[in-house]
Amino acid sequence: MVFDILAYGFMQRALVSGIAIALMCSVVGLFLVLRRYSLFGDAIAHASFGGIAAGLFLGIYPIWVAFAVSILSALGLTKIREKFQISGDATVAILLSSGLAMGVILISLSGGFTVNIFTFLFGSILLVSLENTIMILGLAGIILVTILLLYRQLVYTTFNEEQAKVSGIPVEKLNYLLVVIAGITVVSSIQLVGILLISSLIVIPNVSAVLFGRGFKQTAILSMIFAVFSTVAGILTSYSFNIAPGGMIVLLSIAIFAVSLAIKSTGLLKNKTIVISKST
Repeated sequence: MVFDILAYGFMQRALVSGIAIALMCSVVGLFLVLRRYSLFGDAIAHASFGGIAAGLFLGIYPIWVAFAVSILSALGLTKIREKFQISGDATVAILLSSGLAMGVILISLSGGFTVNIFTFLFGSILLVSLENTIMILGLAGIILVTILLLYRQLVYTTFNEEQAKVSGIPVEKLNYLLVVIAGITVVSSIQLVGILLISSLIVIPNVSAVLFGRGFKQTAILSMIFAVFSTVAGILTSYSFNIAPGGMIVLLSIAIFAVSLAIKSTGLLKNKTIVISKST
């Protein structure tokens, strides 16, 4: 049965794209979760909704507009936080609301909701094209390689920003780079789970992995395993039962989180926080 499904080209593209997106979201999301930016992905996703609506309104490919809006919004949000010392949750709420409001206004001006808008809201990974698959793979490769090259500096900055500054690490530049990467990751992931569910793919696998209280590297690996498993199983299950893949992927992620909580409650997981070893 599974091998029959894999014979279809659209399913192959969906799985390849889904795995790449899952890896991006788990890796980037771990840094966001540990920095207490869990809702940052949700804010960027809603900002991208405004970009998608603008693209459809102007007759431009909406994903490219969403990339531009998301990156500019992420940089603007970070700059506002640094300059005016506004709390993180307040700036996230402002960005979330403004992106959603802009999208609703542009959609109303263009004649209301369309099928295209709903695919962006809820995801359409089974409809992903070969061109989009190549684009997702390329972006995933660039992002993962960038994080690998800057791994030590990013980890150091995540856990002790002040000490990282003293050590000569360009903390501000790294912060800007991380939010740009987060913006690219969010827009790339829209086709998998949609705007409304993207934050769950960034947050839930990482929170589940953090519960196991291992070192940073082990936590990252666990997060990737959880994300890839829920994505692959979600896509295959959704096709078999004719249900929305985005919702199925998120439900499986929540199921993994519930199992992790159950294991944690048994006392088998004694460590409560991530332990950063010298080899990190």
